[in-house]
Amino acid sequence: MKKIFFLFVFSALISCKQKISDADISNLNGYWEIEKVELPDGEKKEYKVNETIDFFKIEANKGFRKKVMPQLDGTYLTNDIQEDIIVALKDGDATIQYKTTYASWKEEIIELTKDKLVVKNQQDLEYHYKRPVKFSVK
Repeated sequence: MKKIFFLFVFSALISCKQKISDADISNLNGYWEIEKVELPDGEKKEYKVNETIDFFKIEANKGFRKKVMPQLDGTYLTNDIQEDIIVALKDGDATIQYKTTYASWKEEIIELTKDKLVVKNQQDLEYHYKRPVKFSVK
């Protein structure tokens, strides 16, 4: 009975993670807004309003991420600061490798669809992103 229970738990844990393919990586392109962060202890931090959102541009598994600031007229303010990235795929697992002049780090892609992005960093923080809704006061 114990073996069946452990097999069930192990199967459930394995099935929680999406297998990422080359075709999925194109979903990373565009604007992403942080929705929540799950801490290693299970605590969740919800983000209702974001002053900055992330913009990804990936071609042939290389590209960049920039922080942009949405404006009331529906446009985005940006600057020249960007993080160079490489997306590495191996056996259905994908990592985003970031590099700046000052640091380098990795995040594992847990889930990636056209409307949802979930990544986990090296500190076991799980970031949940969604596509931002454009707003305007015209």
